Amino acid sequence: MNQIMVVAGPTASGKTDFAIRLAKHFGGEVISADSIQIYQELDIASAKPSKAEMQGIPHHLLNIISPFERFSVAEYVKRANGCIQDILSRGALPIVAGGTGLYISSLVDNISFAEEQQDTSVRNRLWEEANENGGELLYERLKNLDPEGAEGIHPNNVKRVIRALEIYETTGLTLSQQNAISKRNPSPYEPYMVALCPPREILYERIEKRVDSMVQQGLFEESRRLRDMGLTKEIQSMQGIGYKEVFAYLEGTITREMCIEEIKKATRHYAKRQLTWFRRDARYRWINPLEENAIDVVLEEFTWKKP
Repeated sequence: MNQIMVVAGPTASGKTDFAIRLAKHFGGEVISADSIQIYQELDIASAKPSKAEMQGIPHHLLNIISPFERFSVAEYVKRANGCIQDILSRGALPIVAGGTGLYISSLVDNISFAEEQQDTSVRNRLWEEANENGGELLYERLKNLDPEGAEGIHPNNVKRVIRALEIYETTGLTLSQQNAISKRNPSPYEPYMVALCPPREILYERIEKRVDSMVQQGLFEESRRLRDMGLTKEIQSMQGIGYKEVFAYLEGTITREMCIEEIKKATRHYAKRQLTWFRRDARYRWINPLEENAIDVVLEEFTWKKP
């Protein structure tokens, strides 16, 4: 089987730097597993690494689609598989790095997505319900039907909530049940999986500093530019933390100070959900990236057998 490495963890845990250090050591390339960094123009709130931060290491699946486009987990798996095969063909190690747990697990576990089970009429009706009554009611419905599946979906990600409800109404299966069935397909990969997590109080401090840094870098200006391009808070790409809060500020519903605090609060809550997601997978090797010998653990445990 093909070896790959995964570097996961909550936001602001240091995944990018850790993955780059590993890539330098093993001769690897990084494949992003971030559901916002895939979009062009969305740079600041997504914490997209700059060319300088990449330190010469090739990065894949950044800036691959317009922020006006929709993007699915199935599409991510398809593109990531293509990247992995390309990287392996050049004798390099694919390092999947990011915090979108559904992207990572779907890729590593070879989840199949039954596109034939889509029902446009059901989906359109659910979108109408969301537009009329808000996505919160749909999310509560999903929590009652499939608590496990709902746990892995952000309440504001209306598209994924609707897709999960559509699967249930169309097939009678919850999203969790469908995933369990599709996991019977063998994976072509032999993954070594690392999850980074500093002590929680330090993680929260890093989140606070990251949000303050984003504001200094021009988060409000970037969001205003995106709005002027025609993007609205209902569009999938604008569901990312940071953008939707600033859009509320631009609409005049909250103050700038309230907006910044809302971003920090939402990011802390997101980090908690990420930790819950990754801790359900016993394959992860948990590492405190702030420890002096943190990367040595990986270097001692992982043996890269070049294809």
